[in-house]
Amino acid sequence: MRKLIAAILVAGAAVPTGAAFAADMPFYPPVIDVPDVDYGYTGSFYLRGSGAVNLAWAKEVTHPSVVPPSFATDGYGYGYSFGTGFGYETGTGLRFDVTVDYLSNEGVQATIPASAAPVLSPGVHKLLLRSTVALANAYYDFGIGGDGYGAGGGMFGYVGAGAGVAFNNFTTTSPAGAPSDIWSTNTSFAAAAMAGVGYDFGAVVADLGYRGLYINQLSNPGTTVPYNIDNVLVHEVRGTVRYRFN
Repeated sequence: MRKLIAAILVAGAAVPTGAAFAADMPFYPPVIDVPDVDYGYTGSFYLRGSGAVNLAWAKEVTHPSVVPPSFATDGYGYGYSFGTGFGYETGTGLRFDVTVDYLSNEGVQATIPASAAPVLSPGVHKLLLRSTVALANAYYDFGIGGDGYGAGGGMFGYVGAGAGVAFNNFTTTSPAGAPSDIWSTNTSFAAAAMAGVGYDFGAVVADLGYRGLYINQLSNPGTTVPYNIDNVLVHEVRGTVRYRFN
């Protein structure tokens, strides 16, 4: 009993001493180190290469020296294109690049009536087009099925638009089928709209999509039989591979 009473007295004496000691201690709130959240967004430069098959169309061909001067086109042209480019992606879905493509197309045609003789040979005239198209482009990439942006982001879709110039080289075939010996050249405004889907593997990104390419005019003033073709529209199914190098 005496031992129990002694223990209680010792504990009671220690309480004020401990409280006084605690009061003298400075208070430091705990520091919690929260790491920055990494969303996987990163900007990077890239090189790209593209290849496409195409179909071209224009409403009509105009010959100022013939009455009536305009003849409706009645056939599409088919061909291909390939090109390269350099760009930058911001990591937030937006990316920008400049591209240069070589485009070949043959077969856009107009049937010239007998009334155009002797200036034009009656029959089917077909266009042969070779163009170098330089564009500045902007795109927006968006994840598909919960996939995000950045390296290894998985499936994505994209939309884009571009503007620039087309350096055109073109001629026509006669109704007999022989190409003209005279190739004409001109420089024209060009624009494009793009949409498609792709897959982000990390350092390499591949996509497949549609590009609608607009060439304002093909014209050859000053030749023996001048003509112009306005508002040429080229539909492309286009595959592209991009390589990130930083």
